Amino acid sequence: MIPQLVTVRYRRSDGRRRRLYVPVLPVGLVLSPLLLLAVPAGLVACLATRVSPVGALRGTGQLLWALPGTRFEIEYGRTAVLVSVR
Repeated sequence: MIPQLVTVRYRRSDGRRRRLYVPVLPVGLVLSPLLLLAVPAGLVACLATRVSPVGALRGTGQLLWALPGTRFEIEYGRTAVLVSVR
């Protein structure tokens, strides 16, 4: 299943908390023109490093498929960030 929502929660050093919801599909649609540049660049990078483009595409797909349910937290001093992918 492709991720649908990314939730970013962070606590600033002054103690205020914020929550940001990022829907993946609309952001992907807005950024899709950049995909037209990224695909040829990825193909050139694969050929330059002698990596199979099909294998690289399959690995990217597997990574995206595994993202839902992922959570990671970063805490530095009084600032904390939690990212959750659903």
